[in-house]
Amino acid sequence: MAKAERNRARTARQRIAAHEAATAKAEQRRRILIVTGSVGLVLVIFVALLIIKGLVKPGKQLGGGPISAAAARQITHVPASTLASVGTGSLAAANLPIKPISGKTLTSGGKPEMLYIGAEYCPFCAATRWSMAVALSRFGTFGALQGIHSSVNDIFPNTPTLTFYKQQYSSPYLAFTPVENLTVQKKLLQVVTKSQHNLWVRYGTVQGSHGYPFIDFGNKAAIYGPLYLPRMLRGLTWAQVASKLKNPGDPVARAVDGEANYITASICKMTGNKPASVCAAAPITAIQAKL
Repeated sequence: MAKAERNRARTARQRIAAHEAATAKAEQRRRILIVTGSVGLVLVIFVALLIIKGLVKPGKQLGGGPISAAAARQITHVPASTLASVGTGSLAAANLPIKPISGKTLTSGGKPEMLYIGAEYCPFCAATRWSMAVALSRFGTFGALQGIHSSVNDIFPNTPTLTFYKQQYSSPYLAFTPVENLTVQKKLLQVVTKSQHNLWVRYGTVQGSHGYPFIDFGNKAAIYGPLYLPRMLRGLTWAQVASKLKNPGDPVARAVDGEANYITASICKMTGNKPASVCAAAPITAIQAKL
């Protein structure tokens, strides 16, 4: 990831973390200026007045729905050969928002716990969920997958993604605890408990703020931001994203599967490298050595 893009992601992440109501207004003003800049201040004011009167409509928010059985299988059964070929994919070799951590082992039901805190409106969470689904499918089984789109009023609007709200998942190796904190409309969906919030603040704080997405792998490793930008998912359907994941040469696969390999290595670190069929496979051992 280029330095300029990392800075852009960091800035957007801080905005997300603050949950400022002014975000939507600022984005609206930016769109107005881009469209009307060459025409002059008078037209800017005129368009602004039209928006106030409701005569200029904002972009349409795309909805959600069940992921088809065929697409779900492509997401949850990415070939091991593809993942090995992708390796770290198009992800930057350094300065990724992932780090080893140490603390009392995080468990749930006697298993190491993978805690995810995100929000349905968040475009960076939207990108990360694809990778999480690919990686977690190597350790267990998902129930029916549900598709949504990130907010139309944020950076990278209407990014196609999944939601983990009320998502069923079973694994003999780990417990997966997803918390979708806010809806697409930025209303409360799931409460972050005090203990979860403490982990979020402790391991997810960057430059004084903590934002989405955040993943704690049993207090062994943490992801505290996006590993790739979601712009490449723009305009794609859920089925189109799913179909690209098996092709190691596709840019979408190189981003999604590359992050999935980092997530897989982090899960292996907290499960004691179980199962060996996953954790001893390329490129997981090499990535885990970096964590």
